[in-house]
Amino acid sequence: MGDIRYAKDIRYPVAKLRESNMSNAKKDGFIMQAGILALAGIIVRIIGILYRSPLTGIIGDEGNGYYSSAYNIYTIILLISSYSIPSAISKVIAQYLALKEYRNAHKIFHCAFVYVIVVGGIASLFAFFGAGVLVSDNCVMVLKVFAPTIFLSGLLGVLRGYFQAHRTMVQTSFSQIIEQILNAIVSLLAAYLLMQTVSDRDLTTQAVYGAVGSALGTGSGVLIALLFMYMVYRLNRNLILKRVRRDKHHEELSYGQIFKIIFTMVTPFILSTFIYNFSTSLNQTIYTKIMETAKHLTEAEIATGYGIFAGKAVVISNIPIAIATSISAAMIPSISGSFAQGNYEKSRGQVNMAVKTTMLISIPCAAGLFVLAKPVTQLLFPQRASLDLAASLLRVISVSVIFYALSTLTNAVLQGIGRVNVPVINAAVALVLQTAVLVPLLYADFSLYALAIAMIVYSFAMCVLNNIAVRNFLAYQQEWVKTFVLPLLASVVMGVAAFGVYKGLYCLIQINVIALFAAIFVAVIVYFIVVIKCRALSEEELLTVPKGRMLVRMLRKVHIL
Repeated sequence: MGDIRYAKDIRYPVAKLRESNMSNAKKDGFIMQAGILALAGIIVRIIGILYRSPLTGIIGDEGNGYYSSAYNIYTIILLISSYSIPSAISKVIAQYLALKEYRNAHKIFHCAFVYVIVVGGIASLFAFFGAGVLVSDNCVMVLKVFAPTIFLSGLLGVLRGYFQAHRTMVQTSFSQIIEQILNAIVSLLAAYLLMQTVSDRDLTTQAVYGAVGSALGTGSGVLIALLFMYMVYRLNRNLILKRVRRDKHHEELSYGQIFKIIFTMVTPFILSTFIYNFSTSLNQTIYTKIMETAKHLTEAEIATGYGIFAGKAVVISNIPIAIATSISAAMIPSISGSFAQGNYEKSRGQVNMAVKTTMLISIPCAAGLFVLAKPVTQLLFPQRASLDLAASLLRVISVSVIFYALSTLTNAVLQGIGRVNVPVINAAVALVLQTAVLVPLLYADFSLYALAIAMIVYSFAMCVLNNIAVRNFLAYQQEWVKTFVLPLLASVVMGVAAFGVYKGLYCLIQINVIALFAAIFVAVIVYFIVVIKCRALSEEELLTVPKGRMLVRMLRKVHIL
């Protein structure tokens, strides 16, 4: 885009950067918006976990495996067609809003709908009619049910991206929550009712029908979220059009120019997101093929094992990563706007604040999942046959939470400053590295643990490569001690305390849920106190969070601050 200028030398002293972080954060408010989106993301993940447990009880690990296999292919097609639309559209529109070109911003919004109708429609038809080629026989029906959701997701993505461009995450957050609620309700009911229709058939057929019911829930959730976002747009339409009519000071872009902008911006987003997330589907395909040919496992055995890994361990580990995803979504329009205006100091301040916030949350989450892997898994997925394996896998992949959180965030930074091709290259390199590790581990009988190790390798490689790129393109230097070292030390202390409380209390009462929540409660308090005492979080930074002044006063009263 012609409006974006890249500075030849945009270096800024790190010390000065730290001094300016708080004022930038207050003026921009993106951390507040990220907090709203993060809270919604956590609620969505919690709802997802809560319904996945009874759903697994209904459809079993085998049904989970069929659902996960079809879902992975559905995700790939969604990534190519419409998944990246919110981020891409919010970035493009945010740049024009920052320059007060409201007419062009709204015109881009309209053209984005045309884009997703065409691309999303083709993708949906491809998923439906190509299901027999894309997945195994038992997953064909599940993928066909997923197909219409791809089209609906594109429309939903445009609406979400439009409001995110205006730096308000409330609409997106609320739509995500109602989407997941309906998803949970329909998934459970549809899975149960469909399985009842084939109750006289074999267990594999029942598992397939249960997976189909779960897929129906996904589509229902997207549909209700789309209707909600459209209603929000209609309520704000007159105000939006009034501002558009007043904008008579900028040259209006032609439709050819707009579609060129959308294509050149959306395509790199799609490629980056596709390759970044393709590792899951690639790993599942490699795992399936090697287990079939070299280990001679049946389709049902493979689906059951993969269901434990993807449907339990990975699902739990995704909860804290939602925070990084939310901060990333909030960061893209903010950093795009400040970068478009040439305010590189503000861009660096946003990056610093976002990374520090993400690490302050992600590092203790990873530590908590490591030390409390079994009680957490037992609470959410109490099936005894797979409890130990699922908990062990979760313990292994817990460290990837940190790497995925940071790589997700740095992806957003690179996209926000216009370096959209860099994450594509980095993701491709990481994909090659993790595949080179995965294949020999599978042949060496590491089985599901090979998938866990591949996740760590991939996320770590992405993390390192993205950080190097951000440092080079933004002349940015991350402060290490307060961002990484001190939260890590506080997390070690927290982990020891949480493990001790859980073990001690569980020995006394033998009730997992009470011992677990007591351990989590103690862990949060211990971590927060240690972080404050070791100065990883300053008083100035506390004042920037919601109700910060009240929190500071309270901490002073109890002599923590």
